[in-house]
Amino acid sequence: MANLFAIILTIATFITAIFWFLEKYRWKPARQRKVEEIRKQANGEIDGKILAEVGKPKGWIENLASFFPVLFVVFVIRSFIYEPFQIPSGSMMQTLLVGDFIAVQKFSYGLRDPITNTVLISTGHPKRGEIAVFKHPDGSNRDIIKRVVGLPGDKIVYLSNEKKILIYPACQSTDNNCVGQRSEPLDLHYTQPQASNWKEVNEMGKNPDFYTIEQYKDKGIVDSNSRITLDMKIQQETLGEITHDVLTTPGKMEDTSYFYHQNGQPIGTWVVPQDNYFMMGDNRDNSGDSRYFGFVPEKNFVGRATTIWISFEKQPDQWPTGIRFSRIGGIH
Repeated sequence: MANLFAIILTIATFITAIFWFLEKYRWKPARQRKVEEIRKQANGEIDGKILAEVGKPKGWIENLASFFPVLFVVFVIRSFIYEPFQIPSGSMMQTLLVGDFIAVQKFSYGLRDPITNTVLISTGHPKRGEIAVFKHPDGSNRDIIKRVVGLPGDKIVYLSNEKKILIYPACQSTDNNCVGQRSEPLDLHYTQPQASNWKEVNEMGKNPDFYTIEQYKDKGIVDSNSRITLDMKIQQETLGEITHDVLTTPGKMEDTSYFYHQNGQPIGTWVVPQDNYFMMGDNRDNSGDSRYFGFVPEKNFVGRATTIWISFEKQPDQWPTGIRFSRIGGIH
């Protein structure tokens, strides 16, 4: 959908640009010359209304030409500077919630062709810990948002029972003894899991919903044969220079048979190829990420999430019930 909008915006900007330039440099000067000719032929004795009518452009031409400056500004901002995105699921909780509208900095990872996403000018590369929007690697062109966990060359080990990750960076030394070796795992500074303010509500046949304890009480939600409520834990994890919250759901285990299996590696272990990245959601037990779909090529990246510019209180596929003003601001 986002790519379709980019195509429509590009075509609309191009078409209105043609009419704007034709109107400004060809049609308008031609009408002005015609007005002068009529004035000379009438020795200046002619109704000004007639001259105004002669010099007036056709309505549809004027409208198309007037759209160009606005479309051009929108095109430049959306294509190369910032693009708005809406958070549709809880996979990045509690950093990003359903109903958050965010600004994504498009030039963080290169100035790109707005239609093909091809890098035109390189401006940087994804850094560990950043939250990034990217095209799903399955080729569907869907926009996905996750956190950068693994860089090219990293060995990632996911400990399912502990719900933690180990990251072994590729050896950076130029010493020949470094060939085939790995550094010690990074210290991700995990804090002890604590009780969070979130509850996960699982209803048969539906994706989970997430409520604060206050919302849960207000709605009067109770467990039943088809509905199970789980308390969520929160802890902090440090990736690179960024410390952020991670949510986990005790008692809920991932089915590792669905994990992406890299040739030559055991299940739950991955070595990130060159020019690829390993992405994960902050809501670790409720995120379809690189554990399942594999690595994300750098060419798929759209930009870095920087700011929440508005946040609506809502659940997926439901109408907003309020505005969360306290969430407006920077993302980390």
